[in-house]
Amino acid sequence: MGKITISTLDKMKAAGEKFVCITAYDATFARLVSEAGAETILVGDSLGNVVQGHGSTIPVGIDHMVYHTECVARARPDSLVIADLPFMTYGTPEDTMVNAARLMQAGAQMVKLEGGTWLSDSISMLVERGIPVCAHLGLTPQSVNVFGGYRVQGRTPKGAKSILADAVEIQDAGASLLVLECVPAHLATDISEKLDIPVIGIGAGAGTDAQVLVLHDLLGLSDHVPRFVKNFMAEQGSVQGALRAFVEAVKAGAYPSDEHSYS
Repeated sequence: MGKITISTLDKMKAAGEKFVCITAYDATFARLVSEAGAETILVGDSLGNVVQGHGSTIPVGIDHMVYHTECVARARPDSLVIADLPFMTYGTPEDTMVNAARLMQAGAQMVKLEGGTWLSDSISMLVERGIPVCAHLGLTPQSVNVFGGYRVQGRTPKGAKSILADAVEIQDAGASLLVLECVPAHLATDISEKLDIPVIGIGAGAGTDAQVLVLHDLLGLSDHVPRFVKNFMAEQGSVQGALRAFVEAVKAGAYPSDEHSYS
């Protein structure tokens, strides 16, 4: 595959080629994900759910994220490594700088933040200091208590307009990627077409530039299975086969289908 960079992903979007993101939290799975052909690896704070056994991502701290980012980076994957800034580690620009630097020094090549236009100044400051940013809109799991649960976002005209406005401002602030989670497929398609930066979808339909799934979800290991998840292990004889099947399905446009999307 060759070493993936932001420039690689920009060229893929321009050419209309889909790319793939898979979460990983350790060296072994980072190697397998990279060998399967996923262009990006997300060291997600979803480790709070699938590794630590919490009911949300909120208990995850920066020390946890640094540790798991170091584990993934030691595999030296060809995939671009993105690491989540966890809950309340980027409430101020100063905190954002310190904690983002820790993730980059641990081996991340980009950091991900959840939230809208209030992050614009922090995004600009990060980019100016050499730290690439992936933004995250729609259902942002760190805000689950504000949303009153894991609910699809952007279904009303007002909600859709707000997410689109946030996406444009975040791009203008300097973000290189955007994750859209649990939004109607038509809204995700519209945002993907309007933005110059690549958009990664999860529960956002097939019209985005890329797809991401949590490793444990696509391997059929999770207790709670959201609508957008497909078990790629069910028809495969190995973990490696399931990872390759996910990558191939995304690139061929076979996943996600309508049954894995929201209207």
